[in-house]
Amino acid sequence: MALLHPIDGSKKISIKDYDPASHGNLDRAGAEAKLVEIEKELCELQELVYAAQQTPVLIVLQGLDTSGKDGTISHAMTSMNPQSCRVASFKVPTPLELAHDFLWRVHSEVPSKGNIVIFNRSHYEDVLVVRVHKMIDAAECKRRYEHINNFERLLTDSKTIVVKFFLHISKDEQEQRLLEREGDPTKAWKLSAGDWQERKHWDEYHAAYEDAINQCSTKAAPWYIVPANHKWYRNLVVAETLVKALRPHRDEWMARLSEIGSVALKDLRAMRQQH
Repeated sequence: MALLHPIDGSKKISIKDYDPASHGNLDRAGAEAKLVEIEKELCELQELVYAAQQTPVLIVLQGLDTSGKDGTISHAMTSMNPQSCRVASFKVPTPLELAHDFLWRVHSEVPSKGNIVIFNRSHYEDVLVVRVHKMIDAAECKRRYEHINNFERLLTDSKTIVVKFFLHISKDEQEQRLLEREGDPTKAWKLSAGDWQERKHWDEYHAAYEDAINQCSTKAAPWYIVPANHKWYRNLVVAETLVKALRPHRDEWMARLSEIGSVALKDLRAMRQQH
């Protein structure tokens, strides 16, 4: 199965070229079986991240309403140990947050070495919602793209692994999911009249996402467009892409653990000789 291809800024993309209903020629049973195996490796890699204490990992989840950000966290990352993984959610800015620059509230949430942080929405909200609703003009939006790129460059220069996902669903699929929420008491807490209002800006949001992805994609901090109509396929490709991002660092982390272990054994032997 082909992995998602990273968008690294080497060429412009158009969201309309990505099929939100794609499923990689897999069926649900096959995808879920593959996910079980991938999650085992993801769990092992997370343990190495935590034990080596060298690398922060930042996962960004963006998408329109009902695209499945919460579901992705629940299913694609279910194997992650909460000891070294947490979720940071970004909602409407508070008065305190608005009194600072738009990245102020974000920077304090980035991961420390050995830890994984999942952004459920992120700093990209400040070039999406505010653009669609004309709270900033084109010039300010362009400046923010530059600030975001500098911010992410700071993170990657500090050895942070940054992986950004846009969960891509169709307009019809979104409508179906919104209607399902109305009929499911367990999902009623997610109901919002605002979700239906935002649907009126569907095209504007896609234009804003497309520009953000094109302006803020680099080899060090790539974007991935995730076909998200099929939740089981979404979960698989997100988990698989995370494994692909972490796997190249395995030898580095193992070497660090060997070094830590050698020092610990030396200290232990010295202690025993003293007794």
